[in-house]
Amino acid sequence: MTDYGHELLFGGFLTPDARQPAQVVARARLCEQVGLDLVTFQDHPYQPGFLDTWTLMSYLAAATSRIRLAGNVLNLPLRQPVVLARSVASLDLLSGGRVELGLGTGAFWDAIEANGGRRLAPGQSVDALDEAIRIIREVWAADRRGGVRVDGEHYRVLGAKRGPAPAHPVGIWVGAYKPRLLRLVGRTADGWLPSLSYLPKGPAELADLNALVDEGASAAGRDPAEVRRLLNVSGRFTRAGAGFLDGPPQQWARELTDLVLTHGTSGFILGTDDPTSIQLFAQEVAPAVRELVAAERAGSTAPGSAGSSGPAGEGAPARSAEDASAGPGSVTSAGSGEGGSAAGSGRPAGAQPGEVVRAGGVAGLAVTPTPAPQVRHSDHRLWDESTRPVAPPAPPGHVYSPQAQAAGGHLVDVHDHLRRELSEIRDLLDQVRRGVVSAGDARGVLNRMTMRQNNWTLGAYCAAYCTLVTQHHGLEDDAIFPHLRRADPGLVPVIDRLAQEHVVIHDVVEGVDRALVALIEDPGRLTELQRAVDVLTDTLLSHLSYEEQNLVEPLARYGFYPGQL
Repeated sequence: MTDYGHELLFGGFLTPDARQPAQVVARARLCEQVGLDLVTFQDHPYQPGFLDTWTLMSYLAAATSRIRLAGNVLNLPLRQPVVLARSVASLDLLSGGRVELGLGTGAFWDAIEANGGRRLAPGQSVDALDEAIRIIREVWAADRRGGVRVDGEHYRVLGAKRGPAPAHPVGIWVGAYKPRLLRLVGRTADGWLPSLSYLPKGPAELADLNALVDEGASAAGRDPAEVRRLLNVSGRFTRAGAGFLDGPPQQWARELTDLVLTHGTSGFILGTDDPTSIQLFAQEVAPAVRELVAAERAGSTAPGSAGSSGPAGEGAPARSAEDASAGPGSVTSAGSGEGGSAAGSGRPAGAQPGEVVRAGGVAGLAVTPTPAPQVRHSDHRLWDESTRPVAPPAPPGHVYSPQAQAAGGHLVDVHDHLRRELSEIRDLLDQVRRGVVSAGDARGVLNRMTMRQNNWTLGAYCAAYCTLVTQHHGLEDDAIFPHLRRADPGLVPVIDRLAQEHVVIHDVVEGVDRALVALIEDPGRLTELQRAVDVLTDTLLSHLSYEEQNLVEPLARYGFYPGQL
């Protein structure tokens, strides 16, 4: 068994479809919002049906705030190494250190040659990659004296100026399958990035291929553990297991954990454009794998897996089967722990893991929606609360499982996060008034907050609570609201009203920002800021309470997406 000990990475591998550029951007934002570490794109510059990968990555670097970006993998024969090195370093600097370099030798030589590239034999393409990596590293070594000089057979760089250096140590991850190229990966690269679908024997081939990478590293005097092992994967999320990565999330978690502990794979990149699969992978599979691996590395048994035969064996998921399907960001407690409570575990006090909790309607839920505020800070009203539609009552005698309890409670958890941010805003106002914080600094804090960036969609609430990230149009449009509309037509008036209020709240938050700008220009306009914050307080707290009163119970029945419960 070989675990190289790297921090785990989970990413998405999206199709850069030129026919649907807005959808590509939305899917990339979704990857960030649901908590993935990385979003990647294939690079075929000769393919007019695809967006240019480097242009797309540059656009997304500005459209996202946290997620890393990489080609998977970039086509070296059509991307000159010096220019590529400077492009990577520049985008890494502009994005705050969020770019990695996936690199390949090229494969479709007819298309490469038709687009101005040179046709190379397999051995030549390996040599060309070796030269290119040397050039790229030399360009990035901006602190060295003298120009870059690599007088290679395929690339001749004779005195090019160095720099810029990237913002962080960019990983060069190479797609490779043949022995000579695998040894080169071990000798010169930072990571190995194959696709599981290209391995005829599946995961069983990883041991032999890893050995070649290790061999190359050792021959170059490197520790093989310096080379990160990543893997492009694909599969299906289904209720019953039917094969490798073809089953429920907890099965995926066991199987990927086995790849970490047995083969040292520390990065998993899911090839799919399906929003629900992206969400399941990020919010159910990834956390469970991290938990299992952390427990194994610590020499302990993962919570809820006592008596298991191993990290990938039956009965060894990080959470129980029901808990693992509790959904995005669901709060579960496999293993009691100190300080556990019904509110924190998503089930009523006294209920045991896996126990079905019977409830007669809403009253049977352990989750209590937050009541509407009794104190108002402003006389300004932006909507008539008496006209709000009400959700249909729950079916009498409905049975709520533990994961259903957790799904219902998740909305309250999300809202509590936003309430804390609101408290921060009011505290900021007090600090501005007392001169402790400038209006400019206060505006910077506001603009980093979830509520400023999520455009007020229910889907954004959920993703932002888990990852504190921005722009969640894709998830809302593709998953949660349409799902609830289909699940219960009686909820449509409530959802329509919530959508209208989201727009109003977005405008109110913008109003706070405008008041901060006005205060920067004229320090005497503190009253205007106070009024804007008071309106935000009343509007937000009223809205959150209304949403909980009407959606907590339906979410406990239908979940946040089809098949969750």
